Amino acid sequence: MKFDLDTAWKDTTRLLRDNFGLLAVVAGVFYFIPYAAALLWIPGLAELAIGQFDPSSAEMESMANEMLAGYWWALVLLAIIQGTGLLAMLALLRRRANPTVGQAISTGGKSVLSYLAAQMLQAMVLAIVVFLLIGIPVATGLTPLAVIGGIAGLVVVAYVLTKLSIAAPVIAIDGQFNPVAALTRSWRLTKGNSVRLFFFFFLLLIAYIVISTIVSMIFALLFAMGGAEVQSFGQAISASLMNALLALFFACVLAAIHTQLTRLHSTSAERNSANGD
Repeated sequence: MKFDLDTAWKDTTRLLRDNFGLLAVVAGVFYFIPYAAALLWIPGLAELAIGQFDPSSAEMESMANEMLAGYWWALVLLAIIQGTGLLAMLALLRRRANPTVGQAISTGGKSVLSYLAAQMLQAMVLAIVVFLLIGIPVATGLTPLAVIGGIAGLVVVAYVLTKLSIAAPVIAIDGQFNPVAALTRSWRLTKGNSVRLFFFFFLLLIAYIVISTIVSMIFALLFAMGGAEVQSFGQAISASLMNALLALFFACVLAAIHTQLTRLHSTSAERNSANGD
């Protein structure tokens, strides 16, 4: 059996409908409020977040370096808070355990370091891929090879991200706190369904881009007459709202995917065991 996009979407919307109230509280506390505070307090973060600069410009690079040098600790704290919130929402979506909000937040706090470690390992793998396929050809002046490597690198990065995409629910739902084991289980669960899973994520990404663009335009119009400070406040609120809603929805997506892939994996294992007998 293969991963079914329609089933994943129906499971996602059901989880969202049945748990929206609790998830909204967690998303508001761990995503909306901290992100809004960061956008309003950390100089340059709002401009970088909403893409007011050319990503390749020297001005953006200078601002990013200055922000990292002065506020790296705040960005790390934000990552910890939001990671805890994502894991807490995933814990709330466990079918059998049926935890309270307090228990889910406790699970998020206990597992957030494992989640961040898994993210760092994933980032290291991707950095090595980019260095091998793009960095080395660029450094040696082999431009045609760098172009080919860039295309190959994009494919490999998309593949790896898809294969490791459900590490978070493996940690929060399955209780696997070993980051290497969590990434390994994610890789195994997605086996044979990577392409389907990638297109599911891709379609959701397109939908998010369209919706976030519309919401940003609406907020921009609402705050357009209030001056620069009011516009900055409105942009921070709209970005934080979309951040919280995305996290809430993404948690349901990951939980739905994890449930279906776990079921498929168990069915396949039972079938192989029966054939072996």
